[in-house]
Amino acid sequence: MKMLTLKKKALDRLGNTISHRRLITWALVVALILLIPLVLTLLNPNARVYGGEGGDWDWAPGGFVVMGLLLFCTGLAIDFAVRKITHPIFRMFAVAAIVLTLLAIWVELAVDGVSQMITALVG
Repeated sequence: MKMLTLKKKALDRLGNTISHRRLITWALVVALILLIPLVLTLLNPNARVYGGEGGDWDWAPGGFVVMGLLLFCTGLAIDFAVRKITHPIFRMFAVAAIVLTLLAIWVELAVDGVSQMITALVG
């Protein structure tokens, strides 16, 4: 009985951390989002999975891992910003900055878009 009370007090002190339920929720959201490219890759007759030359929707396993980590970390960052920032305007800007960062990293990984834009601007 004493152990349960100590455990409950410890969990109460950790109330500001992210809960397991939130982690599982974000993991499920990321898994559902990644189902889209998985299905499209499997439906692509030219996919490398089937010995084809690739093209269109042809994600490698590493792409799923990287995108999964990127989406999961973005979800956790948005969750943190929404829970911790009390002012609605600051919260909106924080979430927008997180999403824009996700998009910039995604574009850079996909087609080197950010590098090309910087090179074009610098000259």
